[in-house]
Amino acid sequence: MMARIKLTKGELKRQRDSLVQYMRYLPTLQLKKQQLQMEILRQQAILDEKRNLYAKRLNAAYSWAGLLARPGVELSGLLKPKDVERSTRNIAGIEIPVFEKAEFGSADYDLFTVPLWVDAAVEELRQIISLGTETGVLEEGINILRRALRVTAQRVNLFEKVKIPLAEDAIRSIKIYIGDQMTNAVGRSKIAKRKIEALETAGVA
Repeated sequence: MMARIKLTKGELKRQRDSLVQYMRYLPTLQLKKQQLQMEILRQQAILDEKRNLYAKRLNAAYSWAGLLARPGVELSGLLKPKDVERSTRNIAGIEIPVFEKAEFGSADYDLFTVPLWVDAAVEELRQIISLGTETGVLEEGINILRRALRVTAQRVNLFEKVKIPLAEDAIRSIKIYIGDQMTNAVGRSKIAKRKIEALETAGVA
């Protein structure tokens, strides 16, 4: 339901100015919506690829994971990242995180007491952990993009289905009212003129 508007020329100008702004801003919102949709699809494809690779490498690690249970093999301190390096990327004005790399501490253990395969195991497990961390960052970015898309889509709908139609209806109503007023004024003017002419004629007579 349209709010009550003033049926004046000043209000007509205000509504026209608003409509121009809405029509100018709407394409920008529509473009942003499209860019966000495309980027979500792209990021989701990357995430799916990383998840598949993570699962594949993790399953492969199960074949030798039993070796880690041997006495004297303690790797937990070597597998926790000491830092995760991230950057940011701007998508249609939205900042999303980008995974760069996971930093691990140096593998400090006794080479004489630890089996030779430990180096390869540590490296492979660190790669798996890095992949898991990267998927988490990708998920975070996709969630940010989805929230931004939801807000942008709501604004597009607001402009398309509410703001623009209301402004157009208001302009139409005001123009009709002002047109009617002008027609009535012309009619009243003609009536008044005829009355004056009739009075003047009567006076002369």
